[in-house]
Amino acid sequence: MGNNPEDIKPSSLLELESTDKALLLPRLDPAKVTSPEEGMVVYDTTSDKFKIYNGSSWIASAGESIYNDDGTIFGDRTVTFSGAGEYMVADSSRQLFVYNSLTSKKEVFTPILEGYVGMYVCGPTVYSNVHLGNVRTFVSFDMIFRYLKFLGYKVRYVRNITDAGHLENDADEGEDRIVKKARLEQIEPMEVVQYYTLDFHNIMRKFNCLPPSIEPTATGHIIEQIEIIEKILENGLAYEVNGSVYFDVLKFNETKKYGKLSNRKVEELIHNTRALEGQSDKKNPQDFALWKKAEPQHVMRWVSPWSQGFPGWHLECTAMSTKYLGKSFDIHGGGMDLKFPHHECEIAQAEASNGTSPVGYWIHTNMLTLNGKKMAKSTGNNILPTDLFTGNTPLLQKEFSPSVVRFFMMQAHYRSILDFGNEALLASEKGYKRLMDALNLLNRLTPSQSSSIDVKGWECSCYNAMNDDFNTPILIAQLFEGVKYINWIEEGQQEISEEDLQILKSTMNSFVFEVLGLTKEQQDNSYSTKLEGVLKILINLRNEARLNKDYALSDKIRDELSVLGIQVKDLKKGIIYTLD
Repeated sequence: MGNNPEDIKPSSLLELESTDKALLLPRLDPAKVTSPEEGMVVYDTTSDKFKIYNGSSWIASAGESIYNDDGTIFGDRTVTFSGAGEYMVADSSRQLFVYNSLTSKKEVFTPILEGYVGMYVCGPTVYSNVHLGNVRTFVSFDMIFRYLKFLGYKVRYVRNITDAGHLENDADEGEDRIVKKARLEQIEPMEVVQYYTLDFHNIMRKFNCLPPSIEPTATGHIIEQIEIIEKILENGLAYEVNGSVYFDVLKFNETKKYGKLSNRKVEELIHNTRALEGQSDKKNPQDFALWKKAEPQHVMRWVSPWSQGFPGWHLECTAMSTKYLGKSFDIHGGGMDLKFPHHECEIAQAEASNGTSPVGYWIHTNMLTLNGKKMAKSTGNNILPTDLFTGNTPLLQKEFSPSVVRFFMMQAHYRSILDFGNEALLASEKGYKRLMDALNLLNRLTPSQSSSIDVKGWECSCYNAMNDDFNTPILIAQLFEGVKYINWIEEGQQEISEEDLQILKSTMNSFVFEVLGLTKEQQDNSYSTKLEGVLKILINLRNEARLNKDYALSDKIRDELSVLGIQVKDLKKGIIYTLD
């Protein structure tokens, strides 16, 4: 509905899951689906049947169409395929599918409490400037937060600040990162925390990220972390040695499964975990710290039943997510690099203390590369967000606004690798401007008696994209279909009714600003007014030249404006101009 069948690739078709749920697909001819994969479902326009691909051919469904004559859907329907069983084909405008890292498949999103969503995202460790990999994660979850709210859910979004306990090495060795920074700068650790927390908030505002509902800190929840350790000790799944407390992974694995999120086996961890200095207290190298006894020089310490020390890094997220979202909640998110060991340890801690699996849907964002190479400070292949805004880096040709960078991030699916490069950023800048120009033009459109374009089908396609695991690149492709509609209507090639015009306006503005979180770049009003005045003078001069049949001068003005990125179009109802 609203899609060109030629453009539909297998990656955009929903595979049947074990839940026996399938997303309702646009109507198309299955013969036009390139490289179909076994288990794919399409709605065949030639036979008015659903068809499933069995690996060699398409099998037709038994039963009637689920479409009304006008193309709308009259309800969910069980579809039977000969030799392939029954499947429920659902109206995608009413169901959200989310890729769950725990099960490695897309699942229908069903929150624990209808109408409410609890979401926890691991926030930054505030010992340095937030890097672009962090920003990509937080922008992605801001988009998810926005879309859930847009669908009408009441969302409690918790994103923590790690201000203690994160050692240099995730395997419980080295110095606290914040303490080390404070020592090197000869300032208090909380000065480091304050400075980089404010910097983080400033970057989030520049990228137009909504603030979370709650932003708790690790140091503000020491009591809760101690209480969790006591529960785990009581349950016999941790042990204390010389003032430090460690989680017993092998003991836990006797009744539970450690490694189920990252698909790692404890037996493999035993062979692959190297012995590290300072870990002689551990029963096994794969055990992790719940509480560390502080060395004499460690300035950030708290009193506990075991020693003066500090909590392990993994514990804070378990404590804060449990306190604000409950023992079980809907979504836990973070970067792909946190899947192991951090999120794996969170699951183990929660199950060891509460006896229940803590999270319904685990969502992870993928990594960033720069000009095709992994970002790394050690190699110099690294830029800060502020470098993007100023262009003060040899890795980029020019500066880019936060709105353009956010748009660039949204053009890749959150689970795909995103490469920052000059060509891609420049292309995104042009695309962003096309989108904003179309939105400005949209407000000037006038309706006709009827529509010659399928606006309702296009609107459905926008929802379909986001309901397919927050597929922002497909959504953006649909938004540019909307841009085409706007230009066609303005140029008189298509017509739109008053009702459809309101749908077009509402859908474009809602998905661009409310869901994707894009903003219009602010311009100097006085400069903009003067520029518009100059353009009107030039266009009037060109119009006079055309009336006087001085086509050489008319074409010269048009061509020279085009070189400057100003496109002049002669339409039946008058002359318009757009800026590239």
